[in-house]
Amino acid sequence: MSLSPRFTLTVGILATLCLAAVIHILVVLSIPRNVQHSAYDNIATYGTDRKFNLLPDVKRGQEALPDLDPAMKHATCRFQLADGPVLFDASIPVSFWSIGLFNAAGEAVYSLNNRTAGAERLSMLVLTTQQLSILRENPPENLEDLIVIETPEPISGFALLRAFVPHSSKADEVDLALRAARCGTI
Repeated sequence: MSLSPRFTLTVGILATLCLAAVIHILVVLSIPRNVQHSAYDNIATYGTDRKFNLLPDVKRGQEALPDLDPAMKHATCRFQLADGPVLFDASIPVSFWSIGLFNAAGEAVYSLNNRTAGAERLSMLVLTTQQLSILRENPPENLEDLIVIETPEPISGFALLRAFVPHSSKADEVDLALRAARCGTI
């Protein structure tokens, strides 16, 4: 009994497709383990931790981070809450600014802008529950003026401060404000 060439060809094609599907699935599942650089790692190249570092202007194909808005200027600050609370303070003279807090995996943890803050100045403190209880024993004078963000555990992450540039003539002024923004200890 012999097999027809058509049957042999069909079985061969099906076997090849099944093998290709298995290889594809294995490659897709191994990507997270093999990716070397996260946003958290990438922004370390722009400056030191616990300091806002200005990112280069957004140019197509050369973004420092994915999905940055070219109408905005951006600054980032890496931090580890295990090293203590982080105070974010900035005065940005534009109609719109925002700050986003991200964990080391790049997931958004908190977001705030000048409209939801109800203030022109950014004054925000990020700390763990344990750090807050210690801080309450001897609070700083301006604690009631700060937006306090409490996390249950010490996270490593970064802040992305964004400021709208209404006109190119304002770009230098926005750069100066972002460079003057503070990301540090209380």
